[in-house]
Amino acid sequence: MSGTVTMYSTTWCGYCRRLKGQMDREGIAYTEINIEQDPQSAAFVEKANGGNQTVPTVLVVGDTGAEAVMTNPSLAQVKQALAA
Repeated sequence: MSGTVTMYSTTWCGYCRRLKGQMDREGIAYTEINIEQDPQSAAFVEKANGGNQTVPTVLVVGDTGAEAVMTNPSLAQVKQALAA
């Protein structure tokens, strides 16, 4: 898979840790951004989630350039978006 994954997270988020572990085991590379340390990223997450800072919020750019923004996605959803 040649797409990119950006995960917006916090240090205390259990759902973020779970998804990171799953992606690590599958060999899916990702960039992690802590929204508590990056106000621009926090604003992106709020825009994607109706004003809420819900994490993990994941931005995937798939093999064909298709973008998907997902909130608390499953590993299967991330893989599917990467293939798009």
